[in-house]
Amino acid sequence: MFMAGYTFGVIMVVIVFGLVFFGLAQRVLDRLYLNDKVALLLLVAMIAGSFINIPLSAGRVVSSINVGGAVIPLGLALYVLYRAGTAREIGRALLVAAVTAAVLYGIGLYTRGVGEPWDVNVLGLLDPLFYYPLVAGIVAYLVGRSRRAAFVGAILGVLVLDLADIVYYLNSGLRGTVSFGGAGIIDTTFLAAVVAVLLAEIIGEARERLQGGPKEAGHARSLLAGLRSPLAKPLPDKTEDNGGESEGE
Repeated sequence: MFMAGYTFGVIMVVIVFGLVFFGLAQRVLDRLYLNDKVALLLLVAMIAGSFINIPLSAGRVVSSINVGGAVIPLGLALYVLYRAGTAREIGRALLVAAVTAAVLYGIGLYTRGVGEPWDVNVLGLLDPLFYYPLVAGIVAYLVGRSRRAAFVGAILGVLVLDLADIVYYLNSGLRGTVSFGGAGIIDTTFLAAVVAVLLAEIIGEARERLQGGPKEAGHARSLLAGLRSPLAKPLPDKTEDNGGESEGE
């Protein structure tokens, strides 16, 4: 089961590398206030950091945080949230994180056997590394409906889930191990963000093509021109995603 999830993670990482390296992710990176060089450096840093685990607690509940799988993604999420800089965007990203964490926590309870009286725990037969990023990414996109909110919400949602797991073990009296981003770059935290952004990009692009371009109502002319032109300069730092962009941006 683990090998299936691990292979899925490797495939996703390779896809991200390819999109960034060949310049095919520039539109998304602009929305995240990044460029190709910085994105590639971050990916390399995540891979190197995946070998570094920082112990957080010991005893009945052992916890640690992985530099590549949690620390760097968390820093990136906070950076994007800071650059977005509007109350609406921050609130939407936090809502995405809360809903994502709640959905994943519910799945976690079911796979632990709390979801009886079902006789067969189907999800318990699968590797969480396979379906957790998919679920988190889909939920983050559906709630966030924008690249930035989905990206930030997916990362924070998975990390909040890990915090909830620690509380669960402490309150239940059980022994347990919680590793924030423990699988490094091939972990739910990073992969969920990738799935969320890919969904926002694919669906957002499809919507724009179907409607003949980004929605014009309530948007500045300079912004609309930037969205239509692939050669346009990056958006201003405080432009609000989905308040200053078309839905799905």
